[in-house]
Amino acid sequence: MCDIIVATPKVTRDHVMIFAKNSDRDPNEAQVLEYIPRLKHEEGKVRLTYIELPQVRETYAILISRPWWIWGAEMGVNEFGLAIGNTAVFTRVKLPMRGLLGMDIIRLALERTRSAREALDFIINLIETYGQGGNASYEHKMLYSNSFIIADPNEAWVLETAGRYWVAKRVVDFYTISNALTINSDWDLASDEVLKLARRINGFSFAKYFSDRFYTYFAHGRERRAYTYNAIRAREGDITPEYVMSVLRSHASEPYKPWRGSMRDVCMHFGGLLRPTQTASSQVSVLRGDGLSIHWFTGTSIPCLSLFKPLIVHDEVGKILREVMGEPPTNVFNPRNYWWLVESLHRRLELNYGDEAIVFMHELREMENRVVKEVEEHANDAQYIIDLVRSTFLQELTLVRKWLGIKVPSHAPFTYVLNIKRVNDKAKLLT
Repeated sequence: MCDIIVATPKVTRDHVMIFAKNSDRDPNEAQVLEYIPRLKHEEGKVRLTYIELPQVRETYAILISRPWWIWGAEMGVNEFGLAIGNTAVFTRVKLPMRGLLGMDIIRLALERTRSAREALDFIINLIETYGQGGNASYEHKMLYSNSFIIADPNEAWVLETAGRYWVAKRVVDFYTISNALTINSDWDLASDEVLKLARRINGFSFAKYFSDRFYTYFAHGRERRAYTYNAIRAREGDITPEYVMSVLRSHASEPYKPWRGSMRDVCMHFGGLLRPTQTASSQVSVLRGDGLSIHWFTGTSIPCLSLFKPLIVHDEVGKILREVMGEPPTNVFNPRNYWWLVESLHRRLELNYGDEAIVFMHELREMENRVVKEVEEHANDAQYIIDLVRSTFLQELTLVRKWLGIKVPSHAPFTYVLNIKRVNDKAKLLT
């Protein structure tokens, strides 16, 4: 499950485009925060997660967050300030077990297009040509169509799909999506087959016609979408990256305890059979057409327990990421991988989430506030931001290692402890 936010320059404090996403995955599905430089290609084909497609002569530099076993990306941005994210939507259209994943579509569009409109047209062509499909989960069956938010510094689009059917809407001020279709009949563009349906069916709604009611209901995407939409609307005209970060850290009820959480939480904590996923990584991008675009990634799970770190699309940042992120992750715990090292602390704090966890979050926010201030003071100094990337990762790592050395008692109910132990055992993680 996922949530995406976009706020256009019309409604943000500094008149910039802000794109943001929480990527929710299975709890042991580590993500890779990865920079891939601009590359020239001689090969004729590119192997995606399940299928091959023709390769292009040159691909653009991209900064992405992706599940460890997938070629594509949950979210990311390219060297031109184009940002894209997807959410799973459950529809009545049947999809094959092997095919073109929404995540593969994101990476292809980031590598091959420069603007939101170009990316929109590119993705539509992919969907009409190849369709969608492929199991999107490493551990169980998970087939879905995709909704996308596509944004550049000047323009943003929402694209919602059901197999090869699609509708698109240009974002005027702000928009949010989750795991449910949102576009009824108010689209700006639509596929020929959708237009035929609309002419034939009186009062046709894309969302109502294609939604699978059962899976859509239990994903609680409509409730999360209502929460993020209302949260952004409440600050219309005064939206900042820090505020959007706070929305991504939101829980449906406060004071929050992970064992009382639900699928209505934007910041998702794993909770067993009825809450089988957690937020695996988060992104907030400030897209500027006349300055340096800054991309805040956690690169770790559960944003309420994570630090948003500033990044830019630059080869030097790629080198830093390769150094600090450590060994490539899998679904098995590896203390030499950044995501898993931080995750081992998160699993301890979730069993407490109060007392010690509150102290940890306070220290983390103080660190983040200092970094945000530094970025504001040096927003157009690329070298300063590059140096800050390394120091921010190292500051977080120092804090995490300190807390890993502190005994954190569990205050969680026995059933929740068992849920966490079950996923820890699968990952061979001892806490």
